[in-house]
Amino acid sequence: MSMGHMTGGGRGGAGGWGLMRSMRRDQSITHQKLSPGIMRRIRQFARPYRSMLTVFLVLIVADAVIGAANPLIYREIIDRGIRHHEIHFIVALALLVGLLAITDAGLSLWQRWVSARVGEGLIFDMRAQVFEHVQRMPIAFFTRTQTGALVSRLNNDVLDAQQAFTDIFSSVVSNVIGVGVTLGVMFALSWQITLVALALLPLFLMPARWVGRRISSLTRESYNLNAKMTNTMTERFNVSGAMLVKLFGKPKREVDDFESRAGRVRDIGVTLAMYARVFMTALLLTASLATAFVYGWGGWRAAIGALSIGTLLALTLYLTRLYAPLTALSNVQVDIMTALVSFDRIFEVLDLPPMISEKPDARAIPRGPALVELDHVDFSYPTAEEVSLASLESVAVLDQAPSGQVLFDVSLRAEPGQLVALVGPSGAGKTTISNLVPRLYDVGAGAARINGIDLRDATLESVHDLVGVVTQDAHLFHESIRYNLLYAKPDATEEELIEVLRAAQILPLVESLPDGLDTVVGDRGYRLSGGEKQRVAIARLLLKAPDVVVLDEATAHLDSESEAAVQQAFKTALAGRTSIVIAHRLSTVREADKILVVSSGRIVEEGTHVELIASGGLYAELYRTQFAQQDGASGAPSGALLATEG
Repeated sequence: MSMGHMTGGGRGGAGGWGLMRSMRRDQSITHQKLSPGIMRRIRQFARPYRSMLTVFLVLIVADAVIGAANPLIYREIIDRGIRHHEIHFIVALALLVGLLAITDAGLSLWQRWVSARVGEGLIFDMRAQVFEHVQRMPIAFFTRTQTGALVSRLNNDVLDAQQAFTDIFSSVVSNVIGVGVTLGVMFALSWQITLVALALLPLFLMPARWVGRRISSLTRESYNLNAKMTNTMTERFNVSGAMLVKLFGKPKREVDDFESRAGRVRDIGVTLAMYARVFMTALLLTASLATAFVYGWGGWRAAIGALSIGTLLALTLYLTRLYAPLTALSNVQVDIMTALVSFDRIFEVLDLPPMISEKPDARAIPRGPALVELDHVDFSYPTAEEVSLASLESVAVLDQAPSGQVLFDVSLRAEPGQLVALVGPSGAGKTTISNLVPRLYDVGAGAARINGIDLRDATLESVHDLVGVVTQDAHLFHESIRYNLLYAKPDATEEELIEVLRAAQILPLVESLPDGLDTVVGDRGYRLSGGEKQRVAIARLLLKAPDVVVLDEATAHLDSESEAAVQQAFKTALAGRTSIVIAHRLSTVREADKILVVSSGRIVEEGTHVELIASGGLYAELYRTQFAQQDGASGAPSGALLATEG
C-alpha cells in the first residue's frame, strides 16, 4: 500500500503516521560524515534481494496506477453514466472499481509480503555477520567494550538500518511515482487549479519543518534517556549489581534516579503526542482548505460550463493523494541519511579487525602429550585504538595513553604431563602469562609454542581443543547444568556427564537437586555456591579432555569442605596433563614439578619448593611472610594462601 495515501478511506493513516516517523528522525544527522564507499557496501547487502526488490518496485507502480485510475473512473461515471442515464455503463464502471479494489488489496498484501521478506532477510544477514565478527574479536575487545552498547549495535542499529532501508525504498519510490502520476493527471484535468493547489503547500510546509525539528530534538533526548534507563536496569538487575545496591543500602536513591529519568520520558511523550496531533491536524487542515478552494473555484467553473462535475470530483480526490507525499519528499534527505548512518555504525563494527586471526596456511596442532613453551616473550596489552571503538565504550574519544610493557623476556617450558606453578605478588604478570597459552593474546616478541608449533601458525580450533582453562571466577551461562557441560562436548552421552560430575566431586549435589542435570544455575551460576560453581566448571573441563590445562586455582574464598572437594577435583583435572597453574595454595606448590616465581613481568626464580626455599630469594620471602604461623613442623595446611592473582 502506497505511503502516499494519507486520506481517503482506511488508507489514510499509513501515509500520515509514516510521515510522522520521518519527522521524528534526527535532523542534525544530515551533518554527519559517512565512511567512503558506503553506498557500494549497502548494495552488496541488498544484492541477494535484487529480484524481490524489482517485484516490489513493479507492485508500487501498479498500486500508483490503480490509485490514479479510480478518480478518472468516478469522473466517467458522473459525466457520462449519470449525466446521460447510461445504466449499463455505470454498472460496468462500478464493477471495474470493485475489481480494481480487490486487485489493489491483493497487490497490497503481496507488497507487504515482499517488503517483510526483504526486511527480515536484511536483519538476519546483518545480525549474523555482526555476531560472527564479534565472536572473533580478542578478549581485549570485551574488556573495554560496554556490553549494552554492543548489544544495542546488534539489535537497535541493525533494526534501524533495515527499517530505514525498506521504509525509504517504499516511501520514496512510491511517493515519487504517486506524486508524478497524480500531478500529471491533475495538470491534464486543470493546470490552473493544480498550480494554485501547489501554491498552498508552503503554507503548511514551513511550520511543519519547525515542528519536525522540535519532534526530532525531543525524540533524540527520549532515546538518550531510554538508553540510560536500559543501562541502569541492566546493571542493577544482575546479581552483582543488585547485591551492591543492597549492601550499600541505596535503593531509594536508585528509585529516585530512575523516576527522574522515567518522568522526563513521560513528559516528552506527552509533548510529542501533542506535536504529532498538531502536525497531523495542520496537514489535514491544509488539505481541507485546498479542497474547499477547489470546490469553490472548480464549482464556479463547473456552474458556467468550463469544467465538468466529474472532473471537479476527480481533482478533489487527487488532492487527498498529494500533500502527504510531497511533505514526505521534502524530508527525504533526513530519511536517507538516517539509513546511511545506521548502516555506517554497523560497518564500523565489521571493519574493526580481530587482533587474533588465523593464517590462511595455519596447521592443526596434533592431539596428545603436549610440550608448552614460551620463548623469550615480551608483551604489552593492546591500546584502545587497536581493539576498540569510542562509540562502543560510550566515550567521545578513545583513551590515547600508550600501553606499557607487561612481560619482559619471559621463557617457560612445561614438559608433557608436567605441573608448572606460577607464584608471585599481585600484579606480577602471572595471569598475563597464562593468557598467552590459550592464545587469548598474541606475544609482542618471542614465541608461544605447543609441541614446537607457534600458536600464531596454528589453527584456532586446534588451540581451543588442545587447551582447557578454569579461571578464578568460573563463568556459567544462565542455562541448565546439562547445557553448561555440553558446551564443552555437545555430543557427550549421559554416562559421560555423570562420570565427569563424579570426578569433579559434584555428582551427589546434582543428584539431590529436583531437576538434576536440568537444573538452571541462574545468572553467571549464582544459584550455586562458589565451590559448587567451580566444580561444575572443572567437570566441564574434564568433559573437554584437553591436553593442556591452564588453571587459576581459586579456593581461597571457599569454606573448608568446599575447598577440599575442589582440591580433589583439581587433582583429577590435572592428572596426566601438562598443567600451568597460578598457585594460591602451598599444597599445590609443593606438588609442582617446577615453580616459576614472577615479579614485575619477569621470571626471577625457577626451581622446586625445596630449592627455592634454600636459595633465600623472593619465594623464600613470600613463604616466610605468609606461612610462618601456619606451616608448623608438619608443613603448611592445604588452605594456606601463597599469593593472589596477578
